Amino acid sequence: MNDGGALGPNSPLLQLAPFAMILIVFYFLLVRPQQKKARETQQMLDNLKVNDEVVTTGGLYGKIVRLADRNIVLEIAPKVQVRMERTSVSRVVPKSEKGSEEKSA
Repeated sequence: MNDGGALGPNSPLLQLAPFAMILIVFYFLLVRPQQKKARETQQMLDNLKVNDEVVTTGGLYGKIVRLADRNIVLEIAPKVQVRMERTSVSRVVPKSEKGSEEKSA
């Protein structure tokens, strides 16, 4: 007489296995890459320096003039400076991209 035992066909562990697999796949495909991206963004924001050329989330290109804990002062044109949240910086413009922008402008 077979009552199914602990790992029989009607075992609660076997019924939950597909849900556990879905959660594991969800973690590796969605949560983990998002955490990695957030970590990289925070590292970029922590490493900002005066005279870095940056692009804001609004699409403004500018040069950092001053840094504070939460704010930056960005020069977007000669003698035109704006104060912004540090988190509004989308990316730092690489040196190679700066040269190609000046040639196309």
